[in-house]
Amino acid sequence: MFMVGPFIWMLLTSVKTFGESTLVPPVIFPAKFQWHNYKDVTAVLPFVHFYWNTVISSVAKTLGQLLLCSLAAYSFARIEFPGRNVIFIIVLSVLMVPSQIHILPQYMIMKSLGWLNSLQALIVPGLFSAFGTFLLRQFFMTLPKELEEAAKLDGCNHFQIYYRIMLPMVVPGLIALSIITMLWAWNDLLWPLVVNNSPEKMPLSVGLASLQGQNLTNYPVIMAGAVLAIWPMLLLFLLLQRYFVEGITLTGTKG
Repeated sequence: MFMVGPFIWMLLTSVKTFGESTLVPPVIFPAKFQWHNYKDVTAVLPFVHFYWNTVISSVAKTLGQLLLCSLAAYSFARIEFPGRNVIFIIVLSVLMVPSQIHILPQYMIMKSLGWLNSLQALIVPGLFSAFGTFLLRQFFMTLPKELEEAAKLDGCNHFQIYYRIMLPMVVPGLIALSIITMLWAWNDLLWPLVVNNSPEKMPLSVGLASLQGQNLTNYPVIMAGAVLAIWPMLLLFLLLQRYFVEGITLTGTKG
């Protein structure tokens, strides 16, 4: 009830009239389904454009984290080098710092590069995360060392061991990180608001937030937009939930 209830309420509100959505006590079922609310949200906003920006930035961030975080995680877990533990602790310390503190320096970097109001400004700061590195490092730590030693005897270098042997064995962790990163990137609101003010480069989160007016908010239209925005993430989780649960369950079995 607590998990599914808000989704059901969102669906029902998306087909109500404005009057029904503001009644007290609330009306659960509309007298007549107002399917035109879905058409209205696409008429009010360049919804397809926002959708495309969101898909590009979310997929790019996810792929970037899968590559960079897995490389860093493999290095911290399987390669001995001076200062490895110290550097890893420094990376983990990023998790202790509120993300809002990073906004100003990241904004200055984007400005100096001339990337304001661009898709790369949405994508590049999210290509790596300390959380993703920690998550995948725990997976790499659980793999038997004998696999690595056998590969070295066959003449494999570190990259070949990482790509051909280790990476296929941490697929549950990669899927878990993919879902977490995709959800975070899809719903990100604060950073796109800061770095972009051009409607052509805004994602769905900012577009839907702009529907909330100062004096009047059309809740059915907002809910219709939210339904259209949420279904890809819901479908992604439903398809991959088994791997996601497995990935989270196996994390941390060896420190």
